Amino acid sequence: MRQFLDFEKPVAELESKIEELRRMTQPGEINIVDEVARLSAKADSQLKSIYARLTPWQKTQVARHAERPKAGAVIAALITEFTPLAGDRAFADDAAIIGGMGRFRGQAVMVIGTEKGTDTESRIKHNFGMAKPDGYRKARRLMELAGRFNMPILTFVDTSGAFPGIEAEARGQAEAIARGIEGCLSAPVPLVAAIIGEGGSGGAIALAAGNAVLMFEHAIYSVISPEGCASILWRDAAQAPVAAEAMRVTAQDLRKLGLIDEIVQEPLGGAHRDPQTALAALGDAIAQQLSLMKGLTPESLKSRRRDKFLAMGKLGL
Repeated sequence: MRQFLDFEKPVAELESKIEELRRMTQPGEINIVDEVARLSAKADSQLKSIYARLTPWQKTQVARHAERPKAGAVIAALITEFTPLAGDRAFADDAAIIGGMGRFRGQAVMVIGTEKGTDTESRIKHNFGMAKPDGYRKARRLMELAGRFNMPILTFVDTSGAFPGIEAEARGQAEAIARGIEGCLSAPVPLVAAIIGEGGSGGAIALAAGNAVLMFEHAIYSVISPEGCASILWRDAAQAPVAAEAMRVTAQDLRKLGLIDEIVQEPLGGAHRDPQTALAALGDAIAQQLSLMKGLTPESLKSRRRDKFLAMGKLGL
């Protein structure tokens, strides 16, 4: 059964009526086909109206939708011959970050993503996408491996942030994230990053300092979660909608600010309503970005990437 967000209640009621009609065995005098068509058109109209005026907080809810395609689903849809690689060669394998080699439309690539999980068991296994130092060190190891074998790097980011636990801090969380960013900036191959859900704090940018940064239409990307910002500024997490507005977390705001390169359109109602179409659009956007970088030297790729991120501090934000 589809999960609806609070602001989608009018659509939920209409789709519930449609399902009831479709289950009717004795329709009586009701013309089911015509009535279903009428209600479906009304539901689509409602959905279009709602999604045309989403607030930043509502976009945050869409980005966190439980049915939204996660990194594992993206990899399964876009990457063939995927071979997962595990471990940071120092402490452990962090399941919050998945990665490995595969082929994207025939081209050998290195793929890295933050995985939240899709049900209770997998969410616990992947620590809800919140990586520990081992995860960021694994990511850097895979980036270095990609550089040695001249494979472009694709990253898929969906995390509320790095794991904030004591054990993570004790093992050098901040240093591991910084090394992750350094690994992105020093990679001698094309690096395309995609924010597919939440892009939270340093936990996101450690995988997203790429030559091209893409965002799904209803994804968010910010230095801290709206709830975290509200708790610091107002000591009240209930002010998260206000914080989301002020922080300019949406893909549309970030594109205007020049902090991302491209917005990937989602199907009406969000990527979770039609994952196949959403992921096909993401694949096309990645392919286009890789084609633009074809033939660039390692020195050019690195200098362009560094110049791009250094320039962000001069935007007068």
